[in-house]
Amino acid sequence: MIKITEEIDVPSPPERVWEVISDPSAVVSCIGGAELGASHDDGSFDGTLAIRFGGLRVKFAARISLDLDEAAREGRLTARGADGQGATRFSAGATFRVMEGDTPGTSRVFCDGEIKLNGKLAKLIESGAGMVVSRMTGEFTEQLVQKCAEVPAEPLVAASAEPVAEVADSTQAVPPPRPVGLFARLRAWWTGRRSTRRGQAGRRSVESSGETFGQGGRR
Repeated sequence: MIKITEEIDVPSPPERVWEVISDPSAVVSCIGGAELGASHDDGSFDGTLAIRFGGLRVKFAARISLDLDEAAREGRLTARGADGQGATRFSAGATFRVMEGDTPGTSRVFCDGEIKLNGKLAKLIESGAGMVVSRMTGEFTEQLVQKCAEVPAEPLVAASAEPVAEVADSTQAVPPPRPVGLFARLRAWWTGRRSTRRGQAGRRSVESSGETFGQGGRR
């Protein structure tokens, strides 16, 4: 059996580190030789990992399940699988959590796990596991730090569907402001009365002219 206990310091805030470490595709991109496969209806997914033990390169295929506690920033990973030739089978389980680091804006990732091996290559893998785990942890830490430092892409915001306010037609008549104050109202009343009288006088003149024209025509 192989035991894994690691603490990783990341110079990024916990919410950003959790965003990366809780995303299987992001984690896989931080592990050399790892590939993400198809997902299944129960939430599990397939994955492969190629590891070199001395002069021997072994590729494992596994079915992986991931349970996450968003509020506590904790997760548990379980995996079962075998090497490509089916000579060695394994089962693995690991828990991880993200906590605040010693200084503001930093994080610390804790990981505890174990791997059980059965088969022809079990003893060979276990004998070189310490060196392999140490190397993979260093590579993973470096990639995780770089990944967390990247600015996450913002989702595209669709153009607003709200109607644009219509601009008032400049040709539309705008009512004059109402006069304010007693004298102003009297002046407006008198001006309006004079305009009305002029209009009536004009109409009388036109009617008179028309009548005269009509009489002249009859003559």
